[in-house]
Amino acid sequence: MSNLKDPGNLPLTSPLYKMYSDRLRTYLLQRYMTPLPLIDQLRARRELKLVKSIQRKLKKYKLILRETDKSSVFHIGYAIDYKQKATKYRQDTGAYEELNVNPFNETIYNVTRALNQLKTMSKIAEHQRMNMIPVREKTQLAYMYFLPKSHKKETPLRPTINTIYAATTKISKFLDQLIRPLFDRFVHQTRIIDGVDLLKKLKHYIQNGHLKSTTYFVTFDITNLYTMLPQEESLKILGEFLQEHHCDRVNEISIDTIIELGRIVLQANVFVYGNKFYQQIIGGAMGSAFTLTLANIFMWKWEKQTLLSKLPAHEIYGRYIDDVFFTSNDSEENIKKILEEANQFHLNIKLEYHIGRNLPLLLINLHNKNGQILSSVYHKSAAEPASSIFSI
Repeated sequence: MSNLKDPGNLPLTSPLYKMYSDRLRTYLLQRYMTPLPLIDQLRARRELKLVKSIQRKLKKYKLILRETDKSSVFHIGYAIDYKQKATKYRQDTGAYEELNVNPFNETIYNVTRALNQLKTMSKIAEHQRMNMIPVREKTQLAYMYFLPKSHKKETPLRPTINTIYAATTKISKFLDQLIRPLFDRFVHQTRIIDGVDLLKKLKHYIQNGHLKSTTYFVTFDITNLYTMLPQEESLKILGEFLQEHHCDRVNEISIDTIIELGRIVLQANVFVYGNKFYQQIIGGAMGSAFTLTLANIFMWKWEKQTLLSKLPAHEIYGRYIDDVFFTSNDSEENIKKILEEANQFHLNIKLEYHIGRNLPLLLINLHNKNGQILSSVYHKSAAEPASSIFSI
């Protein structure tokens, strides 16, 4: 048994090798070579036939089959509609600039040079530089795709940029890991984690005697929040957030350096869509970890300036990313006035709001029935499990 110290050199003639080889062969034969039962064979053939039929019809009628936004339901739409909506989205937001050449090489060079300069100036450590620097062989140009929001009128599209292998992905993750815990710690009062968290806040609200038969529920979402974030203003607010909470250095990195790293992520957001190259000049990539954190911090200041100062302290106010909920015992007219003022506060931040005593949020339907809250699971019609018979 001299080979125990180096099991990788186990001789092929060893009885132990033969025993494990036989066991492995038996397992693989049983697992992968045993014939399927007849019922499973028939099912596999039916499903293969169905898939091929769908593929033929998608190609014949120039359709796109895509998973819907915020659900696991599939949506079928005409390719021309997707193209027109995507073009309109780019024109309406003005967030993307078409490039004449493939930006891959230049982006790799610029990101690498910026990180090297930060290291040379002792703003980041060598191990941090190595953890963030892009490796050319493992880096790919990001690409954009659109998900249909079938639960909304006229089925608008939500842009998503796949940045998994982008040049700035490591920087984005680094910043998110650096800043998100601080945001979670300092802004937990106005965050809604999920539907259960919302119900807990409502329970506390009721126990303190604030719920009346006249209490309104208000919900709104921010239109295209990630796309419309003003880049430099958002980075400035990030600095204000860190200063206000006395975080002059985070893990030995200064506020100025954090902002510089954030600027690299935002300005190097280049991608391909429809055989064309683009750079995002407003906002950040939806799909980038840093974009979500930056959006949260931007909204932290926006909330303070527009709504929190106008709502009584005992009212509930909470935000889940770009969905907001608050309670109010004011008149509907005054609530609308507050919301319209908020709608005009910033050119890039626009709201779609609803006021009532029976409203859904985070898959929960809330009903204020004469001063008692009734809650139930809210089912979006577009998100219901369903099967379709294709008859195109």
